[in-house]
Amino acid sequence: MNNPYFDEPLVLVDLETTGANAAFDRITEVGIVQIDERGARVWASLVNPQRTIPPFIQSLTGINDAMVANAPTFAEIAEEVLLKLHGRVFVAHNARFDYGFLKNEFKRLGLPFRSRVLCTVKLSRKLYPAEHKHSLDTLVARHGLVIEGDRHRALTDAILLQQFLDAAQRDHGAPVVREAIADLTRQPALPPAIDPSVIDDIPETPGVYLFYGENDALLYVGKSTSIRKRVLSHFSSDHRANKELQIGQQIRRIDWQETAGELGALLLEMQLIKTRLPIFNQQLRRTRELCAWHLTEVDGSLLPKLVAMDELDLASESLRQQFIFGPFRSKREAQNTLTKIADAHGLCRQLLGLESKPKSGSGPCFGNQLRQCRGACVGKEPLSLHNARILAALAKHKLALWPYAGPVGLVEGKGESEVMQVVDHWCWLGTLQDVSELAELVANPRPAFDIDTFKLIQTEIKRGRFRVVPLV
Repeated sequence: MNNPYFDEPLVLVDLETTGANAAFDRITEVGIVQIDERGARVWASLVNPQRTIPPFIQSLTGINDAMVANAPTFAEIAEEVLLKLHGRVFVAHNARFDYGFLKNEFKRLGLPFRSRVLCTVKLSRKLYPAEHKHSLDTLVARHGLVIEGDRHRALTDAILLQQFLDAAQRDHGAPVVREAIADLTRQPALPPAIDPSVIDDIPETPGVYLFYGENDALLYVGKSTSIRKRVLSHFSSDHRANKELQIGQQIRRIDWQETAGELGALLLEMQLIKTRLPIFNQQLRRTRELCAWHLTEVDGSLLPKLVAMDELDLASESLRQQFIFGPFRSKREAQNTLTKIADAHGLCRQLLGLESKPKSGSGPCFGNQLRQCRGACVGKEPLSLHNARILAALAKHKLALWPYAGPVGLVEGKGESEVMQVVDHWCWLGTLQDVSELAELVANPRPAFDIDTFKLIQTEIKRGRFRVVPLV
């Protein structure tokens, strides 16, 4: 008979493991359902992980140390498992988990393994977009799947995947399911210099990716909540812009750095772009003209003066008593902003230094002659009132000063992956995984003030998405 689900042979896989870390933990059971023109065939084996199974995992799977004591190690069944996987589309629920574990196990033995992958979580989302949950337990309840054996055992769960495919065909018809599988397993056309096996290693986690060209020149830095998905999108023929085409022609190597979450990825991306200046990243580059307006009283009138941001000591308490407005990316932006504010509020351009005084030393500004200035330049408006209106008009541009006594940590991630993004006076100092590393981190010279980092940190603190921990 023909394969009822797809035009190519499938292998439905489920693993039980000692934990969730593919680099550290080991497989305790393998369950496989092979599907092709000859029908469906099942195979399963317990695996001796050569380490103790944690109590929580034992209670979840029902697999204990005694059960695997006399089971074969993965090395002893590796060739048989590889033969069953070879030439088939690899199907699993949360497929990157199972695929990553097997790939790591084969790698330790020096055995190459690569396959097209179909994740049934993604298939469920594609076929049932109105549903919010797509865990295997949810699919069992939603589609009336029959658990043949103990739940959380490898073969039991692999068989449930076939039942889900049957249910999807009943709901949508075989052609729709086939097209959905084809769409989810479609491989992008990778640049010639990129080894497809490298793509398999890219994680589906938050972080930053880096594209390198000839002589290891850095071409591009990007970030995503799923590094793998974002990297592959660069090579999708459906929406390759001119920049992606140029990158594809020049790319020779891909690297990446995982982060605990989106905030860490954003901060790391900004840092890498500003310090390493990738060829194809024009936005987020460090600007060397960062400035602010500093208002000081001259002859009774508040006079704005442009100051470079690197001239301001943001840690100085005296700064809180001064009138500082900004930051602005350039002198032109600062001038344009002040000009618009002056015109909108009827302020005197002459007193703001935007217009030269008459040669006689005094006289009305041009705006006053057009009745756009209330006459502070000729004594019609008291300077004290004009000063008050300047401060009110500039209020939303007032430089936000650091609201804490010292560095703080923005807590990101959960459980074992929890970290703190350490920031001080709007500067990102780095990621802290252990409090013992704090002294070394804050001892390093504080990075130069950066407007994009400033705006991001300010926004996140206002939104309150992350718990703030004082680190004084």
